[in-house]
Amino acid sequence: MPDEKIEKTEKTEKVEKTEQTGAKAHAKRKIRGKNRFAKWFREMRSELKKVVWPTPKQIVNNTIVSLSVMAVSAIAVSALDFAAGQIFQAIRTIGPVIFNR
Repeated sequence: MPDEKIEKTEKTEKVEKTEQTGAKAHAKRKIRGKNRFAKWFREMRSELKKVVWPTPKQIVNNTIVSLSVMAVSAIAVSALDFAAGQIFQAIRTIGPVIFNR
């Protein structure tokens, strides 16, 4: 029963929206657009006030950890790349000996 009432109200809202035509409807849409932007901006400001920003000490610590992880990752990828290059180079030099080319 409640679902039917919700569906009926949704249908009536759709009908009301389609009945508004012309310059009046256009003006209402324009105002609604401005209100939406203002509402979004107000909500964004209130959410930003709730954010707990890190302290300068936390920023330094997080930066050091991030740079360290990146450096270790770069070294690991470079080592794997070098090893793979050496393996392929060994295969290239051994290949002609095995196949007598």
